[in-house]
Amino acid sequence: MKDSSSNFHAYVVRASSENEKQATGAIETCSLPDLPSGDVTIQVEWSSLNYKDALASQGHPGVVSQLPHVPGIDCAGQVVESNDDRYQPGDDVLVTGYGMGSEAWGGYAGYVRVPGDWPVPLPDGITARQAMVYGTAGFTAAQSVDALLRHGVEPGDGPVLVTGATGGVGILAVAILAKLGFEVTAMSGKADWHDRLRSLGATDIIDRDALAGDAKRPLQKSLWAGAVDTVGGETLAALVRSTKYRGCVTCCGLVAGADLPLTVYPFILRGVTLAGIDSAKCPREPRLEVWKNLAGPWSVELPEDLITEIDLDGLADRIDTILAGQVAGRTLVKPTSKLPL
Repeated sequence: MKDSSSNFHAYVVRASSENEKQATGAIETCSLPDLPSGDVTIQVEWSSLNYKDALASQGHPGVVSQLPHVPGIDCAGQVVESNDDRYQPGDDVLVTGYGMGSEAWGGYAGYVRVPGDWPVPLPDGITARQAMVYGTAGFTAAQSVDALLRHGVEPGDGPVLVTGATGGVGILAVAILAKLGFEVTAMSGKADWHDRLRSLGATDIIDRDALAGDAKRPLQKSLWAGAVDTVGGETLAALVRSTKYRGCVTCCGLVAGADLPLTVYPFILRGVTLAGIDSAKCPREPRLEVWKNLAGPWSVELPEDLITEIDLDGLADRIDTILAGQVAGRTLVKPTSKLPL
């Protein structure tokens, strides 16, 4: 454990000096007094890169409440200071969601300080690195699986479709569903990923355009017992229209659009459930239960070639890559830099 007075690196996003409506990120040297107020101070071992982090790195007004800002919506590490009796120095913890990385200082820093309700004890059997292989993406995937189960979707009911299957949520949803015995269909436009998706447990793979159908029809052929949708827009609408009687579709993303062109017919004629997945504000008790499942019966190990490790020095390039839609798998972020402190 480092001396709590040590300086550390952070990836700080500030408004551009030339245009206040634009923002740029850079590695800066910080110290503990720079941290916001909070109950628990954590030395960060690992964070991860998600699409929301990439938007935060651009100062996106729908993600970041104010500048300057440190992105990183999740992290895992060790408690160094605590004013909360639930945590003691030396405790291994993780944080996902709430306002971290958007409303508050995020995980792209050597240290974070957060309210006492935010950390979760690192479950037995997983390391800080493994926790961030899951990260917010795995937590979202597991919540989606939980929603399907709670709405009565079971293995044997028919195929479950996962959209955006090469993204962080997608690959982990495929792997968890396959481990639980579901027949998983993965949707992806990346042909070079088909073998990898099958190795994760997908039994069938379809292209992005396979769901297009006739958008004017209120109902389409019943195909899916359930679905985990990560993209939204027309894709989500087509999914709902083609889900079987009493099926469930979960929704956690909007990269394909925020509008949902639907009629009520899938809901009142087939009894389809559309379940929204909100990872950021998930209450503490179900949050603890999800992490217990991820460390236990739902535990999956991704092949190392699906995991990319970077430090803060490689963050800017990786952000550009994910914004261009060219990142697949999981990206772990070590909050260190070769720059001098």
